Amino acid sequence: MAKTVPLDAPTLAWAREVVARYYRARTVEPPDRLPRREFAAFPFATETYMRRHATLRSPAEFREFLAREVPRHVYYSSAYYRHPAEPSMAAKEWLGADLIFDLDADHLRGAEALGYADQLRLVKRRFTALVDDFLFGDFGIDPGSTALVFSGGRGYHVHVRADGFTSLSSPERRELVDYVLGLGVDPMRAVVTRREAAGPTAEAADDEDGGGPRRGDRGSPARSLVPPDAPGWTGRTSRAVLELMQRWEREGRAAAADEMVALGIPAAKARGWAKLLVDQKGAERIRTRLTLEVFPKGVPPEFLATVVPRAAIEVQGETDAPVTTDLHRLIRLPGSVHGGTGFRAVPLSRDALDDFDPFRDALLPAGAAERTEVDLREAVRYSFPDGPVGGTPGETVELPTPVALFLVLRGEASLRPSPG
Repeated sequence: MAKTVPLDAPTLAWAREVVARYYRARTVEPPDRLPRREFAAFPFATETYMRRHATLRSPAEFREFLAREVPRHVYYSSAYYRHPAEPSMAAKEWLGADLIFDLDADHLRGAEALGYADQLRLVKRRFTALVDDFLFGDFGIDPGSTALVFSGGRGYHVHVRADGFTSLSSPERRELVDYVLGLGVDPMRAVVTRREAAGPTAEAADDEDGGGPRRGDRGSPARSLVPPDAPGWTGRTSRAVLELMQRWEREGRAAAADEMVALGIPAAKARGWAKLLVDQKGAERIRTRLTLEVFPKGVPPEFLATVVPRAAIEVQGETDAPVTTDLHRLIRLPGSVHGGTGFRAVPLSRDALDDFDPFRDALLPAGAAERTEVDLREAVRYSFPDGPVGGTPGETVELPTPVALFLVLRGEASLRPSPG
């Protein structure tokens, strides 16, 4: 569940009223199979508690619930139940569940050193790869049976509602997760061995391996990458190796050598390989011909054992496994307001995802004259539609109310007390 910054009573009342205006003015669409879902909510209150096992039988009841309760966070079950209001899972009688994939910045490699805005940019790139490469690509899921949602916080969700997936058991869902994460995948399946005729196979490389031009014996084995458009993990790994070669060409010999040293290759050997690959066009030959036979004495085993698996790691998918495998998961309601940011949980089409910017497209609507003063509690800098927002700790700034709400709910600013 979402991390929530504690707020004092006056600030809670102000934030609740801002959110209440949104729920009164905007129509949030109920999820499909509404009567079969369980709902849960956290209120705008000094005491943090969850109200669970609520049922909403009609769209009118659903909208009245949001307008009346004005939840700080609101969730619904990915599962469908015969009796969703029952307090025990056994009594609810599980009928099926949407297949959910959740990608959150908290779980991404390299995200911990980034600020919030950069985390959102990173997670959108990784989420796009998850959707395009794995769900729509390898799994063959029909985009029309999915719903993509910005969570309003640090990530994105995919809801898969196709009949063939809603009945999957938890272990079956785990198999899908393991595939996305690359667990049990052998990256060396992207390398194939063929027999080639006699003839020159590589140019001389004046490196620590020594030797002159290597000439293949007639019928000698030659190793190459599978075609990059091959299905599944073999093609994905091949594409990753080719992208790595292209990056080393772009960044230069020193950067390539440093990266190989970081992978455990001895420094002298890494420098020699980098010279061969970058200066002597070995990487270009790998990219254009898919051949790995660019070394004077055959493909070094250390190259295969380090560089190919490293490339495969770079294209491993990422997703929050417990969310996908939990048959009773509560997931944030699309269209609702996230009580930790003030952003909306925005439903998205695949086409809309590419240009989606939370700081523009998830911000609550407000009139041009609606502004609020806040005291900054820490240094902030964000880009919003009306321009950059920034300042230093202790500074008082007047902001559009949705922007003020964003900073206050994140704990980066406090509501300025009313005069008197």
